[in-house]
Amino acid sequence: MEFEKLQQIIADVLNMDPSQITEDSKFIDDLSADSLDVFEIITSIEEAFDITIDDSEAESIVTVGDAVEAIRNAVN
Repeated sequence: MEFEKLQQIIADVLNMDPSQITEDSKFIDDLSADSLDVFEIITSIEEAFDITIDDSEAESIVTVGDAVEAIRNAVN
């Protein structure tokens, strides 16, 4: 469930088809996101899931799967 919701957030921020986004996708290398896009995605994640992601954890988010893991850690 987290992945599908995250997929939609990323697709909205990057104006792309959600089907192009996999858990292995790297934000910068594969999805062509810049640092501002990544910040906007993390902010949107925090709002959508009503969580807070620490700055140190946010810096370690490289792939979509990393973001899913950060969401799961914050929710539990």
